[in-house]
Amino acid sequence: MNERTKALLLMAATALIWSSGGLAIKLVPLGPMAITGARSALAALTLLCLFRGRLRFRLSPVQWAAAAGYAGLLVTNVAATKWTTSANAILLAYTAPVYGALLAPRLLGERTRPSDWAFIAATVGGMALFFLDRLTPAGLLGNILAVGTGLSYAAFTLSMRAQKDASPVESVILGHGLTALCGLPFLFGSLPDAAGWAGLLYLGALQQGVSLALYVWAIKRLGALEAILVMMLEPIFNPIWVALGYGELPGPFAVAGGVLVIGAVTLRGVRSALRARP
Repeated sequence: MNERTKALLLMAATALIWSSGGLAIKLVPLGPMAITGARSALAALTLLCLFRGRLRFRLSPVQWAAAAGYAGLLVTNVAATKWTTSANAILLAYTAPVYGALLAPRLLGERTRPSDWAFIAATVGGMALFFLDRLTPAGLLGNILAVGTGLSYAAFTLSMRAQKDASPVESVILGHGLTALCGLPFLFGSLPDAAGWAGLLYLGALQQGVSLALYVWAIKRLGALEAILVMMLEPIFNPIWVALGYGELPGPFAVAGGVLVIGAVTLRGVRSALRARP
């Protein structure tokens, strides 16, 4: 097996591992802050072990901003997954490129193309569809938090781009550390049973820890276009695992919104990758 094929398989494995997070979060019988605190503590320890000797913590304001964005992503995603459907939580999070396109010209001096505005309009239209399904108060809050996940992911991405050639690993570890500090106190009020601990170990060590090491190795050996297309497995399979393992089905408007959002994000990513080719 050549290195490119191995990288494609590992990237696909990464996307599928990430896609399993929704089901695991649904099955762990704890509140969102307790889950995210324990998961992040385990993830930070795993990443520190896997990348020992290769980490360079600059602790600059931009690196802290990236860490804060990542921490916000972690907290809002777990809460949204608990309070709304997993499909809504993951697909609304994928609207992050919209905020990046809107903020990049002001923060990074990058030009917004006319095609970006068409992408923004299509994605916002898809977002609106998620709120047309019947929602409980908790479901509405979950959808709003899922939009916050997208905003946090955009903040993380913009902060990483501001660092130019910086590795995301250090900012991810710092983000997990911040999240653990905020979330662990909630764990001590209601400790999980053995199955709950197994779920937390999976979420922290594998779903957030080992998977990032696989991603870092594979992304360096793949083109941008290949990586974009393979990573689309995550939002596709996330609601499938939840439907099979938890019996939760997204509403018809959410399905339509998801198709529109994922289609717009994929098309924009493919166009950008093709434009960047020499």
